[in-house]
Amino acid sequence: MDKRFWQTRWQEGKIAFHEGVPNRHLVRHFMALSLSAGSRVFVPFCGKTADLDWLLSQGYGVSGIELNQDAVGEVFERLALTPDVARFRGLTRFSGKGIVIWVGDFFELSALDLGSVDAVYDRAALVALPAQMRTKYVRHLQSLCPSVPQLLVSYDYDQDKMEGPPFSLPEDHVRSLYKDIYEIENLASVDIYGPLAERCSGREESWILRSIGQS
Repeated sequence: MDKRFWQTRWQEGKIAFHEGVPNRHLVRHFMALSLSAGSRVFVPFCGKTADLDWLLSQGYGVSGIELNQDAVGEVFERLALTPDVARFRGLTRFSGKGIVIWVGDFFELSALDLGSVDAVYDRAALVALPAQMRTKYVRHLQSLCPSVPQLLVSYDYDQDKMEGPPFSLPEDHVRSLYKDIYEIENLASVDIYGPLAERCSGREESWILRSIGQS
């Protein structure tokens, strides 16, 4: 799960994780975060997802980070935006009206780079990481935006029957990672669908994570 792995996936077009339309969990459950108009949402490992377009269309600001620069370029082309491009401490920032996407390694992004955000939408980050990297991811995410609410999408399937990514992230794993930071609520559990359903059967789940004492 290093940088070369993901860059190769993009180069070879092995991006079944790219849905091409806004994710159904996002559309159905994002309002559970109870954000004010104009709030800024951070989308780690954002790729070129149409979820970014949907968030913008709902009046939210968007921040993201993605390893593959071509994917980020496609986002701005799709939005008909000419980005301002600047380099900061080894990362490249693409920015336009309402949206900022950093190109580079998530673990090299700092809170100073990211700036203030009001929520996290995680559909493709935590599930992209093997178990041994998840605690590191959660800790770094907390260093970037401490205890802001999250909408998290995960999968629960028999990991012995399919190699990730996306990796299986059953409920006990979600709770063990976030129990000291958030109150955790399962919003939905539905059958896995789309291209992933051709590789495995299981459940696709959405969670809302609220800072303890804030729900």
